[in-house]
This record gives sequence, C-alpha cells and structure tokens, in this order.
Amino acid sequence: METQSDPFSFDPLLRKMKTHPAAILLLFFVIGYGSSENSTTSRGCGLDIFPRYVYLCDLDAIWGIVVEAVAGAGVLTTLLLMLILLVRLPFITEKEKKSPLGIHFLFLLGTLGLFGLAFAFIIQEDEAICCTRRFLWGVLFALCFSCLLAQGWRIRRLVRHGKSPSGWHMVGMVICLMLVQVIIAVEWIILTVVRDRKPSCSYEPMDFVMVLIYVMVLMVAMLGLSFFTLCGKFQKWKKNGICLIITTVFSVLIWVAWMTMYLYGNKELKRSNQWNDPTLAIALISSGWVFLIFHAIIEVHCTILPAPQENTTNYFDTSQPRMRETPFEEDIQLPRSYMENKAFSMDEHNAAMRAGGFRNGSLGSRPSAPFRSNVYQPTEMAVVLNGGTIPTAPPSYTGRHLW
Repeated sequence: METQSDPFSFDPLLRKMKTHPAAILLLFFVIGYGSSENSTTSRGCGLDIFPRYVYLCDLDAIWGIVVEAVAGAGVLTTLLLMLILLVRLPFITEKEKKSPLGIHFLFLLGTLGLFGLAFAFIIQEDEAICCTRRFLWGVLFALCFSCLLAQGWRIRRLVRHGKSPSGWHMVGMVICLMLVQVIIAVEWIILTVVRDRKPSCSYEPMDFVMVLIYVMVLMVAMLGLSFFTLCGKFQKWKKNGICLIITTVFSVLIWVAWMTMYLYGNKELKRSNQWNDPTLAIALISSGWVFLIFHAIIEVHCTILPAPQENTTNYFDTSQPRMRETPFEEDIQLPRSYMENKAFSMDEHNAAMRAGGFRNGSLGSRPSAPFRSNVYQPTEMAVVLNGGTIPTAPPSYTGRHLW
C-alpha cells in the first residue's frame, strides 16, 4: 500500500537545496537576521537606530517619549517668546520696561538650555554626555536664578522708588553671579576627570548635589528678596513681585523633591540605575515650565504692552467725581470789581423780591417775572477760562429789560 506524500513536506525543498548551496546560505542569513532583529530592536524604534538613542522612541520605556515631547514644547515656547521680544523691541519706549530686556533674554536663554539639557538625560551616557551633564546643570540653573535675583532687585527699586536700575548693571550682576558656578563646575571636572583619571560618568549622587550648593544659595537669596518686593508705595509693580514669589516657591519645592528622590528615594527602592536619569530629566523640564508660566510669559506680556495714555478730564461725564468740593471764592481770589458787582446784584435782587416785584407804568405788578440785571455778570467758569480777569460783555449782549 503506497503512502501519499504530505503536500506540506519540506523534502522536495531540501532535495533542491542539496543541488543549490547558495539557497542554503540565504535561508540561514534570513533566519539569523530575523532573530537578531527581534532581540535588539526596541518596540517603536526603527532598524537603523543607534542603541544610545533607544529611549527617544522606545514604547516600553515611555518616560523618554514623554520627557522628549514636553521638552520639545518648552523649546518652541521659549523661542517664540524670544522672537516676540525681538519684534516688539523698537516699540518699547518706557525706561522701566526697556532696562530689563537684557536679563529677559538671558533668562529665556537659560530656560532654553534647561529644556535642551533634558535630552542629554534621555540619551544613554558616555564620556562626552556625562561631562555635559555635570557642567551645564549647575551653570544653567545659576544663570536662571541670577536673572531672577536681578529681577527681584529691579522690582524692589520700582516698588519703593518708582525707578528701575540700569540695564547694564543688572546684566553685569547676572554674568558675575553665573561665573562663580562656572568656576566651580570646571574645577570639579578637572579634579575628578583630569587629575584623578576617573571616568566622567563615575561619580556619586552626593558629589553631584554638593557642587550645586552655590545654586542653592542663590535660590534662598532670591526667596528672601522676593518677599521684600511687596513693600512699597507703587502698587502697580507689586503684581510682578507676586509672580516672582510664586516662581521661587515652586522652584524650591521642585529642588527638594528631586534631591530627595535622587539621594535617598531611588536607593531605598533599589532603582538607582533605572530612575536616576528620569528623575533629573523630569526636574529639568518641570523647572523650565515653572520659569515660563509664572515668570517669562508674564514679564514678556507686561513688557510689550503699550504705555498708558494720559486721560483728559471729560466735563460732560457725570460718572466722574466733582472737581471742586469747596466754594469757588475760597480757591481763587476774584477781582474786587467783580465782588462788588456781585454784591450789588444780590442786594438789588433781594430788595426787588421784598417789594413783591417790579412796577413799570401801565404794565402793573409782575411778581412772577424772574429778575435779570441789566449789568453783564460773568459766570465763575468764564472768569476761570479768562485767566482770572473779568471778561467784557459780548457785542451782541444788550441785557434783558423787564421794565
């Protein structure tokens, strides 16, 4: 009894491969390439991506994609604010608004650097990336906090005296304060990498935090100065002081949170290797957005607002308060002739009213006719508009004869 051959059998294929060795090599190459693709390619990433950039597209490590999206939005927003300031720069004429433009640009530049540095914590570390992280972290935060400190000094002067410090003074102050952190970061890298020949990525979290002590001093000084921006007689600048206080308080809370997680929380959870980079990246983007929302956007909006025009008094607007609450004679010394004329007119009027009216020949008594003097009597407003002198009667004035 003959057995029927299985239509899905690989025997005919193998017989043909025996005669074609090249087909066998091609089959093993396809199988090996597919197995390597399944083992090394992350879900969501292409086949030709470098392993160091995997977290930018890996759907299994979603934190990298979220940080990348939020940081990218922050970069676009910061660039838009800088463009708005550049476009509106020729139309800013007020000295109080024009003097802080330098620190506004420096602050936006530092915020842009924070969002850009977040990408360095998404990419897998190497010697160059680690040096960039260690140097720029403290320098960028020192730049931002120095700008906020100069802004607090400016608002303090405006609230108390109504005058802003010079723009060059504030820019010089920011640069000097930032250079201190630059020196500290350079010394740390030279002592650990160049002198001790240690890899730039091998450092303890406590060392990373200790280098940022100067930045913390700037932050505490900014917090103390921000509360003094509410003490003064010029009320319109106190709103800027309130925004500065909110920015400082949120910055302090963010720093307390990321240092706690970076130094103790990740170690207690035994996730230091997995969570250190996400912790620092989230701290960067959250600080950047706090700087944008509570300070940069508000300051740019206040800067580009047009100067308020002086309102002229509308004498026909009944909703406005009265200009005078005292009798007219108490404010302006009227001429003697006008006062005598006014006294004579009042005496004549009182006498006529006591007599019961005027009598003129056959017209009889007219007690109901209102009294009008034949002498031209200027009003108080006419005297004011004429510079305090009595104006002459107009040519068409003939008086009103009641007899």
